[in-house]
Amino acid sequence: MIHLVRFKLAAYARSHRLLQPMIGLFAMLAIFYSTLTPPGKELSAYADSAGLLILIFAWAARGLLDTEPPTQRLISMTAAGRPGREIGAGLLAALAVNLGMAAIAIGLPLVHGFAALPAPADLALGIALHVLGVSAGTALGALTSRPILASPAVSMLALFGGYLALLLISLTPVGHLSVPIMPWMRAANDGLLDTVMLPISAATLFWTAASLVLYARLRRLTP
Repeated sequence: MIHLVRFKLAAYARSHRLLQPMIGLFAMLAIFYSTLTPPGKELSAYADSAGLLILIFAWAARGLLDTEPPTQRLISMTAAGRPGREIGAGLLAALAVNLGMAAIAIGLPLVHGFAALPAPADLALGIALHVLGVSAGTALGALTSRPILASPAVSMLALFGGYLALLLISLTPVGHLSVPIMPWMRAANDGLLDTVMLPISAATLFWTAASLVLYARLRRLTP
């Protein structure tokens, strides 16, 4: 499994597909922190970053899972012994890439972006929100990847449309059944994030798990 993850990461790096989401990441961070975030607003900035970067995380995951052509994926499945291993390796590789991007999003404002360093509790909540963003983005990217949606145009529209749908649904009364992006942004801005972090995490992780289960089942039908 580890060797297959490394193989997928190496193939992704050689394809230069990572450049696109990385450019998007740094462009968004430049916008977020074009002016210094005032003291006491660090958690609000992290919450906005984690929510909006879901789109970038999805883009990166989709790119990684699109790297191998169908024939290579079949070879990888055969070499892995079971289809589930190849599917899991792809998701782990996408998760690793997105965690690296999230680390940049968390660390960069500590160097330049915050007027003052955040409190340890706010930093911990900011890290947790980015982990939730990574999980949701990886799942969305997987569901819009080439093995699921063969057309690149349809895939890209589904990715952006899916993210927009998550934003809009999070504003409705049933938003707790999806990824509550807007609620966590509002809660962070109001200083109430610590009181709602548990249900927000539960909803996000439930949606992520359901999406990844669906992805794995679809992959078994269309390797």
